[in-house]
Order: sequence, then C-alpha cells, then structure tokens
Amino acid sequence: MNPHPLIETARTLVAGDRGLLAMDESTPTCNKRFAAFGIAQTAEMRRAYRDMIVTTPGLSESISGAILYDETIRQRTHAGLPFAVALQQVGIVPGIKVDNGARPLAAFDGEVVTEGLDGLRERLAEYAGMGARFAKWRAVIRIDAGRPTPGCLLANAHALARYATLCQEAGLVPIVEPEVLMDGGHTLERCREVTEETLGIVFAQLVALRVRLEGMLLKPNMVLPGKDCPDQSDTETIAAATVECFLRSVPAAVPGIAFLSGGQTAELASTRLNAMNARYRSRLPWSLAFSYARAIQQPALETWRGIDANVPAAQQQLAHRAACNRAARAGRYDAGTDAPLQT
Repeated sequence: MNPHPLIETARTLVAGDRGLLAMDESTPTCNKRFAAFGIAQTAEMRRAYRDMIVTTPGLSESISGAILYDETIRQRTHAGLPFAVALQQVGIVPGIKVDNGARPLAAFDGEVVTEGLDGLRERLAEYAGMGARFAKWRAVIRIDAGRPTPGCLLANAHALARYATLCQEAGLVPIVEPEVLMDGGHTLERCREVTEETLGIVFAQLVALRVRLEGMLLKPNMVLPGKDCPDQSDTETIAAATVECFLRSVPAAVPGIAFLSGGQTAELASTRLNAMNARYRSRLPWSLAFSYARAIQQPALETWRGIDANVPAAQQQLAHRAACNRAARAGRYDAGTDAPLQT
C-alpha cells in the first residue's frame, strides 16, 4: 500500500476551510424525511433530490467531499453522469457509506454494534472502481444508566479499526465515526467522559490494526449535554469542553476532525464549530471541520418539497448553509446575521 495518495486525499478533504456533506442517508431514513413534506418515497425522487444537491452552483467553494449512499453512487444525474463523476467534475471528492447499520450486541442488553464487515473488501474494491476515494463507517454509542459498557466500546472500536484497515488496503481514506448520541438527560461532563473513553479505545484499536493515522479522518460528536438535560451549557463552555476532550484523545498525526451535527439545529452546529475555531484554531494539531447532513440539507429539503420549480431556491438554501459552515471553520460565522433566506 502506497500511503501518499491516502494522505493527500485526507488533507484535501479538510483543506481550505471546506468540509464534508453527508448525503448518505439510508433509503428508510430518506423516505422518512420525504414523508414529512409529502414527497413521493421512490428511487426516482431520491435521485432527483440528490441531483439537486450535486448540481448546486458554487457548492465546491464550501464542500470538499460528499458521502454517497450505495443507491446514489449507482445512479446518474439528470445530465446522464454518474454521481461520482459529476462530483469530481466540480472539484468535490466522492465518498461512500459502507456500514450496514447498528444491530443489537449479543449479551449486552440495550447496546448495539455496527455490522457490515462481511464482504467489505470486495465492496470497497467495487466502490473504488466507481470513483469513490474515501468511505465512512458509523458506530453508535448511547449514554444511559450503566452504559456504555467496556464490551460495547471495544466491539465497536474493533469493527471501526477493521473497516479502516480494509479501506486503506483498497486505497480509500477511512472516515472513522464513533458517535456518542445526544439522546438522554446526561450532563456535559458525562458526555465528555464517555467521548474521551470511546476515543481512547478507538485509537488503541486503530493503532493495533496498523491503520495509518495520517491517511484517515475522525468524524465524532461534539461534547454536548443530552437533549433532555436541564443545563444545556453555553457555546463557549461546549467549545472548551470539546477541544479539551479531543486534545487529550486524538493523536496529532490525524489530519482533521470533521464533526457530525448529531441532531443539532443548523445554526447551533455552525455556532459551536465557529467558537472552537475562533478561540482555539491556532493552537490545534489538526483541522476542525464539519461533516453535516441535516444541518446543511434541511432548509433545502423544506424548500424543494419534490417540486422541480423549487430547485433554484432550494439550491440557494443549500449553498448558503454550506457557506455558513465554511465561515465557521474560519471563525467568522455570526449567528446574529444568519437570517433565513427568503424564498
């Protein structure tokens, strides 16, 4: 394996204040979001929606890479181009979600482990042949009474490391996503403890399985109080807790950290990323970027609603939210002036 292309791609994905667009929602998830707006839940409508995203004018100014779903990477745009090719033509690196989702972890009541390692080597080779240059695998960690257990953390960390090794073997940059969920009433401090423990086990497994840290990216949660916690903490407290946690947990060899939005509103996801970069950027060994789905797409979906005539206005919404997060990477985002676009 030649590590140089991997390192170059990983660096490209977090260069120039750009970030990732996660457009890899599974078919059930995408259909659920469509249903909320009365959009037909068909393969053709999913293709049309993703065509609207990929053909947004100027998207590459803010977006360096786009994570696709298996269905999407096999489809074509209205112009007849495979989605991976269409992305490459506008300067966006195509990637692919490769896990098969979380399933109950045997003997660990209430905990899950992500599956999809069977046949992964062959699938990665196929995706690379279709033009993918990076991949993503998500592990799900829930905070509850007595959870997460060490066994759950180890099972998910080992799966992430095996996935990452196979990706690099295939010439794909692995996006390693251990997500500590916002669900529940836990405090900010409890989230910090669990996130730090999770990352410690994940990186121990990555090193044990000989993953080149310079040729990967981390996609974690921010350190946040649970959605039901009475104390929701201010932006500066969240920024400080998150940066402290990652300085203690993430090796300097990793080129970048691309946060997931995890159910935050679009404005909060941008505001919190901005606070981290505005205050700490010059002191960090890695880039702090974004890999958002709903926090970039939701306003566009609400505008589009499956209607062709709404595409230009929806694309304006998408480009705007992407640009907000580019500004947040530079520490220049101002939520006070981020008024919703009028359509």
